[in-house]
Amino acid sequence: MRTLSKDVAANIDQQVTVQGWLHKKRKLGGLNFINLRDRSGLVQILIEDKTEVEKLRGMQIGTVLEITGKVVADERAFGGAEIHEPNITILVPVTDEPPIEIDKPISHKSEHLDTLFEHRNISMRNVHETAIFKLRHTMLREIREFFHNNEFTEIQTPKIQGGASEGGAEVFKFDYYGKEATLAQSPQLYKQALVGAFERVFEIGQAYRAELSATTRHLAELTMLDMEMGFIDSHNDVLEMTQKMVHTVLTNLYEAEAEKLKMLRAPELVIKPEFPRFSVAEIHKMYSDATGEDTTKEKDLIPAEERWICEYATKELGCELVFATDFPIEAAKFYHMIDEEKGTVMWGDLLFRGVEIATVPMREHRYDKLVQQMKNAGANPEDPFFAHYLSAFKYGLPPHGGFGFGLDRFLQLIVGLNNVKEATLYPRDINRLAP
Repeated sequence: MRTLSKDVAANIDQQVTVQGWLHKKRKLGGLNFINLRDRSGLVQILIEDKTEVEKLRGMQIGTVLEITGKVVADERAFGGAEIHEPNITILVPVTDEPPIEIDKPISHKSEHLDTLFEHRNISMRNVHETAIFKLRHTMLREIREFFHNNEFTEIQTPKIQGGASEGGAEVFKFDYYGKEATLAQSPQLYKQALVGAFERVFEIGQAYRAELSATTRHLAELTMLDMEMGFIDSHNDVLEMTQKMVHTVLTNLYEAEAEKLKMLRAPELVIKPEFPRFSVAEIHKMYSDATGEDTTKEKDLIPAEERWICEYATKELGCELVFATDFPIEAAKFYHMIDEEKGTVMWGDLLFRGVEIATVPMREHRYDKLVQQMKNAGANPEDPFFAHYLSAFKYGLPPHGGFGFGLDRFLQLIVGLNNVKEATLYPRDINRLAP
C-alpha cells in the first residue's frame, strides 16, 4: 500500500512504500540522500547500500520511483522523519537533464518569466510553484463555499457569443458556421437575465480580452468571478455582499494556508470587516492635496491614485482593501444605474494592495430606461444579441447588482507576485499561445 510523504512521519519504525518523482540528489558527509516528491510534498531518503545508489546512476530529476524502506525519526528531515534502508524500483527512467532546476526556488524576475512559462509543464514541479496554485485551489473552494452559504446558484454561461457584451473593439472575432462570433468578454448580460430565474447567481469562468497590452496587469484569457443578486434595496447591498465575501475568503485562506503563504513570503494581511469607502472625487482631492499632482479632472482613478489610497487606508485605517465609489456619469456603461440627484453612477471599484480587483455596480433594471441608455451609448436594442437580453427586463427583473472580479489578479496580490501571469497556470497574452 502506498504511503504519501505527508503521512510518513506517522509510521516511525514501520516499513512504508512511497511513490513519486526524484526531486533532488545530494551527498552530505559521504552519505547519499534523495528527496522524493509526490502530491502531498517531499520525503527524504538516506541511501547507504551501494547497490541501491548504483540504481540511480544516470537518472535525472523527474525519474519516477517506488521506494520501500523503514521510517526513522529525524527532526532535520521534512515532517520530522526520513526513510532508511530503501529498496528502489525505477518505474519510469529519465535520462535527459531537465531545462529548469526544480529543486530550488525559480526566479520570477521579469527577464526570466519567458523561460518559466516556456517550460511550464516542468517548472510547475517546483514546490514553490505548486504552492501558488494550491493556494488558488483553496481560494476557489472558499469562494464557492461562501456563495453556497448565501444561497447563490452557480451558473455556466456561453463563451461563444454573437456580440460584444462589454462593447468596444477589444474582442476576439471568428467564423462560426458562416456567421461572425466573438469570445465572451464577460457573462454580464447572461447573469443579469438569470436573476429573473434564480435571484442570486455566480460564475467562475474564462473571459477573453483582445487588448494590445503587454503590461504586468493584463491577460488575453483570464479567470473571472461574476456575481449578480436581485431584490436589493440599494447599491449598498451589493457593496456589503462583496465586502463580506472578500473578508471571509481572505481570512479563511490566510488561516488555512498559513504555511504555504509563509513559504512564499506573502505579505501580511491587514484587514477589517468594514472596508473604507471614498468617492472618486474624494480620492482625487486627497491625492492631489498630498502629492501636488492635480487629478480632479480625471473621470477614473489613475494607477498612482489606486496605490496611494490603499497605502493611506492600510496605514491610517488598518485595512488594505478600499472601495472607490460614485463614479462620474461619463464613465457609465449602458447597464449601470445612474444616480440622477448626485450626478454619479452607482458603481464602486474594490481596490486591494494598490490594484483594482473588482467593479461593483448596481444595474438599471427598468426596461424603458435601459433601452434609452443603450441607444444613448450607440448600441442597437433591435440587434438579436441585445434583443434576447432585453426580453429578461421586458418580462420582469427586480432591482439588482453584482460584480466582475479578477481572480488571477486577486491571487497575484495575495501571494505578492509582480505579474498577473505568474498567478496563471498557462498564461495567454499578445506574445504567448503555447504551451
